[in-house]
Amino acid sequence: MNERIKKHPVAACWVIFAILIFVQGFEAIVLRMDETVLAENFINKLFGILVIFIVLRLIKWKWNNIGFTKSGFFKNTGLGLLLAAVSFLISYAVEIIMLKNAGHEIRLGIFTSGFSLTGESEIHTGAGFIILCVFFNIINVIMEEGTFRGLFNQLAKTKLTATRALFFQALLFGIWHIVTPLHNLIDGDINVASFALLGIGYIVLAGMMGIKWGLMYKMSGSLYAGMADHFFNNCIATNLLHVTTQTGTDEMMLVRVLIAQVFSFVFVFRAHQCRACRISQ
Repeated sequence: MNERIKKHPVAACWVIFAILIFVQGFEAIVLRMDETVLAENFINKLFGILVIFIVLRLIKWKWNNIGFTKSGFFKNTGLGLLLAAVSFLISYAVEIIMLKNAGHEIRLGIFTSGFSLTGESEIHTGAGFIILCVFFNIINVIMEEGTFRGLFNQLAKTKLTATRALFFQALLFGIWHIVTPLHNLIDGDINVASFALLGIGYIVLAGMMGIKWGLMYKMSGSLYAGMADHFFNNCIATNLLHVTTQTGTDEMMLVRVLIAQVFSFVFVFRAHQCRACRISQ
């Protein structure tokens, strides 16, 4: 098995990805753990971490080989949180200005809710739900960053160029998020045309995020900056800090996320270009 993975790393990534997305889809569509009191699909994330552990043992790699280094944790985590905080400060400001110009009264609220493309999500209040939200999102970023920017990217780089490996893992990360609109399609919340449109949009947006976090790994030498930015996006901006008006909650969440991610992507891409120019001189 060790030789097969190392001889055909890209194919191995596709096989591992197929297993992971099947488990994710089964949990989201059949088990629906996000509709329980826990309000989160976490089984596939724990399963994914287990898969990383098994694959690393098979190919005789260590966790630091895929970006979980022993140094730079606090510095890179801080940089990732700073990038996310600035990006979402801008996006929240734009969102609030747009809503106020449309005549809405704005209230900010801190509570947990499951993300939904249709804007329909159950609201949970209380410290216990907030703690669970933080915990499950930590598990999520460990699994997703460890899998896509870590394992898949590093395996692919043994066969592909660094640039191709970067785009490869981003493609898989984009496809990984197709489960969300598929869930809404099966539930009848959206039609086939909307599913196709949202599916393509989701793949592009998640793929762009995957490229950004991949570049952050390349520049920092670890996964921690990307994990921090990823965590802020999922936990704070999507599940905890909400914008409420008289007509609903988080009606412009996709706009909020899009603005923040485009801004941070451009910033990281330019920083990577400047770094590359300095190195080449």
